[in-house]
Formats: sequence, structure tokens, C-alpha cells
Amino acid sequence: MNFTPMIKQYLEIKQQYPDTILFFRLGDFYEMFFDDARLASRELEIALTGRDGGGSERVPMCGFPYHAADGYISRLLAKRYRVAICEQVEDPAHAKGIVRREVTRVITPGTVMEGHLLEEKQNNYLVSIANDGINYSFAMTDISTGVFMVSAFTGNKGRVRLTEELARLLPAEVLLPLSQAERLSEDLALAGSVTISAYLDEAYDRVQALRELENQFGRDCPGDIKDPGFELTIPAAGALLKYLRDTQKRDLSHIRQINYYHPGRFMLLDASTRRNLELTRSLSDGSRRNTLLAVIDYTVTAMGGRLIRNWLEQPLLEKDEILLRLDAVDELLQQMMIRNDLKELLKGIYDLERLAGRISFGTINARDMVSLKKSLGCLPDLQGLLTKCKAPLLQETGHSIDLMEDLRELLDGAITDNPPLSLRDGGIIKTGFHAEVDRLRLVRQEGKSMLAGLEEQERARTGIKSLKIGFNKVFGYYIEVTRSNLEQVPQDYQRKQTLANAERFITPELKEYEDLVLGAEDRLIQLEYQIFCEVRDQFTGAIQRLQATAAAVARADALYSLAEAAAVGRYVRPGIDGDGKLIIKDGRHPVLEQVLREKFVPNDTIMDNQKSRLVMITGPNMAGKSTYMRQVALIIMMAQSGSFVPAASAQIPLVDRIFTRIGAADDLATGQSTFMMEMNECRAIVQGATKRSLIIMDEVGRGTSTYDGISIARALVEYIHTRIGAKTLFSTHYHELTDLDQIDGIINCNVAVKEDGENIVFLRKVVAGKSDRSYGIHVARLAGLPDEIVKRATDVLRGLETGEGAVETAACRESHRENEAVTLNEREQALLQKLRRLDVLSMTPLEALNQLYHLQQELKTDF
Repeated sequence: MNFTPMIKQYLEIKQQYPDTILFFRLGDFYEMFFDDARLASRELEIALTGRDGGGSERVPMCGFPYHAADGYISRLLAKRYRVAICEQVEDPAHAKGIVRREVTRVITPGTVMEGHLLEEKQNNYLVSIANDGINYSFAMTDISTGVFMVSAFTGNKGRVRLTEELARLLPAEVLLPLSQAERLSEDLALAGSVTISAYLDEAYDRVQALRELENQFGRDCPGDIKDPGFELTIPAAGALLKYLRDTQKRDLSHIRQINYYHPGRFMLLDASTRRNLELTRSLSDGSRRNTLLAVIDYTVTAMGGRLIRNWLEQPLLEKDEILLRLDAVDELLQQMMIRNDLKELLKGIYDLERLAGRISFGTINARDMVSLKKSLGCLPDLQGLLTKCKAPLLQETGHSIDLMEDLRELLDGAITDNPPLSLRDGGIIKTGFHAEVDRLRLVRQEGKSMLAGLEEQERARTGIKSLKIGFNKVFGYYIEVTRSNLEQVPQDYQRKQTLANAERFITPELKEYEDLVLGAEDRLIQLEYQIFCEVRDQFTGAIQRLQATAAAVARADALYSLAEAAAVGRYVRPGIDGDGKLIIKDGRHPVLEQVLREKFVPNDTIMDNQKSRLVMITGPNMAGKSTYMRQVALIIMMAQSGSFVPAASAQIPLVDRIFTRIGAADDLATGQSTFMMEMNECRAIVQGATKRSLIIMDEVGRGTSTYDGISIARALVEYIHTRIGAKTLFSTHYHELTDLDQIDGIINCNVAVKEDGENIVFLRKVVAGKSDRSYGIHVARLAGLPDEIVKRATDVLRGLETGEGAVETAACRESHRENEAVTLNEREQALLQKLRRLDVLSMTPLEALNQLYHLQQELKTDF
């Protein structure tokens, strides 16, 4: 087809990026054509139009102003599309033929750099995975902050450990080799939950991948990492770097450090446990509302917010590391003045991690530089405050701060305090920093003064009092004269533009002034931009210093947050118990207590490795069994994260894993019933738990028949207790299981209730002993089930409990009710006749009362 040159150019570029929506720059607009236009029009709800493309039919087209692109990009990324930004890379004024255009960046969900498109206090991870049939090669980055980490998942449990890590990271995008994409997305249950990008197989070739690593981190990169598992990470890490270069098309200088990490260095939590404990995401709506993170996050900076989230998601296993954090939190809690001063200093510090990323990408603007200058100005006082503290971790944090005084002085002298948003508008560089900038500003100012004088001069010469000199970007400077004064226009005026009510002119003198002013303006803007880039380049060489300081500030903020949470929540310092005892006095659920306030009932927990390793918990629905078990898990997690805990006192053992089996759910997509899901979770628990683990199991076996459920639950308890030896909280309504307390190490507890007639009061108190009732019918009454159903359930339960045989059917009950209704009507007939014959209106009140009394007596006698 004979397309126009511009459409041909579009099609050639689009062919290189077939899996993206191409934003094609035309002047001040981004346009989309053909299928991209149809798709974008539907997804972005913008008008679909057409354009002459050189053929017989108009080319489908839609678009929007370039300055509105961020909002549209955000909406497309949220729907997991990829966007290719195609810019004009040639000045149209100097172009011969069609303006040259190139894709300058491909934006995917995992490669977003723009701060306003990201969650401030949450990392945006891009993950790369490859599998050699046995081992999983793994790498992940957050390019907005520059973090780059690698790991390997090996052995029989490699796939399980990898899925657990993905559940922690919640990546925005996962990169897979093209030949493995379908299999891995199925094996790792990725489909539908994350954006999957299939990438070139050759990028995962070890030789090419190693070359990418050496180009980024230096030729000694592999030798810098001593762990033998690092070799396995090379394919995923190298492919990830190549993908970043292919999509971002720019320097990655802020990614200067590669870190190898072991997920096993931290407490392991599977996806089910993270979900059930609501660590960072609410079960109800997926937000952070009513989560543990919401309770302890008092961070002031975005960096601190991301770090406290990571601490919470990765509780520590090393006692010394935990004690270092606890010492720091303890000092900040006790020293309220230091804590308040720390908060005020942190308020002045912006997101240094992401500012460093924007410096590297060349997308930082002058206002960002002002934010950076203000942040650097807070560092001396922050360093001084922290280094005066006694806690070693606070001192170390203070000493890790690089004051970067040379760079702060550079910014203070170079960048104005209130620059414009765009780097192409001028007004960026401070007066006095650069002599040529000052001279051009003077020329521009004098030229404008001359123009003002010229306007007065021309008014006097022509006698036209309304004459004015104006300016626009299309025509430059002009003299405007209204139509009523055109007869007074001198002959040396040259007509430039005709308006409805006026004419615009130019003169040789005005043209001379225009060249002076606009020439100085253009040169000034270009020079200011050049100087700004030179200043930015000096920071590019100091990105690692900036990142190290950002990490120290984030740690100070996270420690402040834990101390503030302890002060607000009345938390206590936990003891980290080496002999495996778990002793919690008046423990509280950190989230629920904020909702219930003074109504929350604290509870004790005592578990050891001998007499009370497994606790069977019975009691009615709604009494608080699940809350109690969850609060124990959350208290342990908080302690191992370095936080104080909601209790009167606490001794916490080091727990390597926490498992939860709570609630009912099914997976219709994979054909798994609620009971099958339950059994899968139980399998994962018995396969993954160790003697150092904590297991929480709620109502196991309720998804099948009673005898099946009891049998499975009993066998499961016996296996966990005798074969695994993990500390376990096991709640159940199967009272048949309470005789397991005959086994050494298993004890019974129940959640107490108070009976008041047909009603019950939940005391929310966990006490020793077992319960023999579940009070399910009472809960049904509380839920508002119709009385008829509640009464019938009571009858059925009574029959079952007394063993009186088969339960009467509803049809039999209805027949009995009809016979009873007939009998009652016969008995009432005589009384009804008497009532009809009474002349109530002629009776005195006393007589009417007497008659009513006699009728009532007869009714009692009959019945």
C-alpha cells in the first residue's frame, strides 16, 4: 500500500516493538495508529478518529497532548500493557524530509521510574527467573532505587521456596525465557497474578549473561561474591540487565552493587501465612488498612517506609541482629527528646534512593535538585544526633551517613531556590554562578527595557496612543495598531499579520531588538540547560555515596518507627529466649486492639518443648480462638523483626517458620475444592515445618464428613507432635480430640463463655481445660436466623445428643402441627362464641375486666 512517509516511518518502528502500544510523537501530541489506536481508544476511553495515510481508507488514529502522557501511561500499566515512547530526535527546523524518530524508552510495569506512578513506601520489583531442570536462577531489581539482588533456589524444595519469595516480593513483572515461559508460569502459579514478559532465550545463555554482569559491575564481579550458589544466578541476572538496557536505552549507573542473599537467612513465610496474618495486605480489600504494617509504620520518609515493610516481611533468625535493633528501639523509646528531634530532621529529607535513580536516568529536574539540596542540608544534624546515641546500631547508622558537603555547596551555589518544572524554560541557574549566564540575563533585561522605550517612542512618533508592542511564539515581536488608526501608520511599517480588529506590523528597529532579546533568551536557555546537565553529571559520579546515605537514613527512620509504635501501642521489649520457651503475659492482637480499644481482652500464652508443646483450643464460634492464635504469631514476628510487642511481658523463642491453616477457600480455576485446598496447605505444613517452627491450625477437617474430619485431624495432630515437634496451636470443634491431652506435651485450653439462660456472653479469655460445647446454635441466633430454624436446630441437637434415634423429618413435623392446630381450634370455639356475645360497649371497665378474668380462667382450665 502507498502510505505516506510518516505512516511508513511509524510502521517500521512499530515492527520493532510489536508487543507494545507505541506512543508516536507528532509535535505536541502522542499519536497511536491502526490496532494500537483501537486498543488505546477502548482502554483509555479517548476518541478514535482517522487520518489520511496515503491509501484509499483513513488510518485509525487517537492521541493526546504529550504533557498528559503520565496519566495515560499509568492506566495502561495498571492493565499490564507495555508502552514504547517514540520521540522526535531531530530538530524539525533542521530536518531534511521527515523528522527522525526513535523509541527512547519502553515502559513496563516493572520498569517504572516516575515517582508519581509508584507507591511511595513500596518497592516496585522486576524479577528474572530461569530453570535448568533442577535449580532456579533468580534475580530481582527495583530500578527506581537501584537495588539489584540475586539468589538460587535448589533441591527438592527449590520451587516451593521460590514461590514463597515471590509471595513476599509481589513483583510488578516477571521475566522468563521464551522457551520456558509457559511451563514456569504454570509451575510457579504466576498466570493472572503478575505481568509475565517472555524474553530472548539467548539472553539467559551463561556466557552472554556473564558478559552483561561484567559490563555492569566490573570484570571481577563473579569473584567478589564468595557464595558457591552465585554461579547459578548468572543466567537470570545477566538477562535482567540486558532487558533493562533494551527497554530503558540509557545508563544504569545507579545499579552499581550486586548482592547475593539467602532467603533462609530470614524467617520463611509461605503465601498462605502472609495472607492469613494480614501482614501488609488486608484480606477484605487488599489495602494496607487494618494490617500489621499499618500499625507499626510511623516512618517519615518514603525510604524508611519501604525498609520497615522489608523488615516486617523478613523477620530475623540471628539473635545478635535482633538484639541490635531492640537496643536501638529501646533507647529511642526511652529518650523521647531524641525521638522527636529525629522525626523533625527526617521530615526534611526527600526520597534519596529514587532521586539517585532519576539522576542516573537523566530524568531529574531542577525541582528535584532543590529537594536533594534540602535533604543534604539536614544530614549534619542527623549525623550528630545519631552518633551521640549509646545504642551501637544508632551510632553505626550515624557514621554511615556521607555529608556530601562538596555536592551540597555545588547545589546551593548553582540551582535557584524556586526553579520552573521544565528544564527548557530557563530560570534554573542562580545569578553569580556563571558569568555568561549573568551577561545574557543582562542583555535580555536591557533589550526588554529598550522595547518598552521603543513603544513610547512609536506612540509619540505616530500619535497613536493605543499602539502597543506585543509578542507571541509564532510571529515574535510586533507592533499592533487598531483598524481605526491605520491611516496614521508610517510607511516604514511592514505588515506582518491581519486580525479582525487590528493589524500587526514590524519595523527594522523592532526586528533588531527582537534579534537581541530572543537571541539572548535562546542562548540563555541553552546555556542554563547545559550547566544543569554538568551539575547533574557531578552527582552521577557520586551515586553510590548518595545510595549509602539513603540506606542509613532509611534505617534511622525504620528504627524511629518501631520506637514510636512502641510508645503509642504501649509495647514492651521482648526477651529472646534461647531455650525455646514461649511465654507471653497479657498478650494482645496489635491490630484488633486498636479497633476494639479498651474492650480487647489480653491473654497469656505458655508453650515449651516438653509439657505444653501443642495446645488444643476449644470453645464456641466467635469466641476469639482465631484471634488468639494469630496474635501469638504476630507477636513472634514483631519480636524477630526487632520490634517491641503488645504484651505485659514476653519471652520469645527463635522461630524459623510460621505456618497457618486458617479459613475456607476454593480455587475453581484449578478445580480444587475447599477441602482439597485445606489438605494441600496441611501437606505443605508437614513437609516444611521443623522443630523450631510455629504452626497455627484452625478447624482442620471440617470440609468433609464428621468421621473423616476427626480422623484426619487426630492423625495430623499426632504426626506434628511426635514426628515434627513444632510448637502448635490447634483449634477445633471436634471435642473428641480433647482426649489427646493424655499424650505428654499436649494440653487443652478453651475460650471461656458465660451462659445466661438461652444466651451466652463471650468472655474472650483463654483458660486451661477443655470445652464440651460449641454453642453453634447460639451463634446462629446472634446472626439473626429465623426463630423457626433456631428452634428446629435445637430439637435436632437434643435428639442427637440423647441418642433418641432418627431425627424427625420436616414433613412429619408439619403433619403434627396441622393436627395440633385442629385440636386447638375445637377447644377455642366455645370461648370464641362467648367473646362474640359480649356487649363490651355497655359494660363498665370493672365489668369488662371481670369478664376477661373469667374467660382467662376457663382457658387455663381447658389447657
